[in-house]
Amino acid sequence: MKRLDKIAALRALARRIVWFEPPAKSLREVNRFLTYAMTYATSEEMARIRRFVSDSELKAALRAAPPGIMDRRSWAYWNAMLGRYPAPPMPKRRFSRSRKAGNA
Repeated sequence: MKRLDKIAALRALARRIVWFEPPAKSLREVNRFLTYAMTYATSEEMARIRRFVSDSELKAALRAAPPGIMDRRSWAYWNAMLGRYPAPPMPKRRFSRSRKAGNA
């Protein structure tokens, strides 16, 4: 996977798309950044991002998408756009169960 944190043109986009953390941090986690981008970037922003990222890298980001970032509409759209139709199930959060009831 590419080092997106080294691409200056993506820093301003990262600042807006993943607004709650520094751009260098969000760009270091490529699959996570691309998952946020596929959910929150405008079409113009995605066109700029796609100058640096291949379809295979976007597919890899979908396969590794952390649960809770993408909405159903974005998930369906990007899977269809990248030839993954029908879309596989969305990533789900998994919570471990404690062995004894009442454990925090």
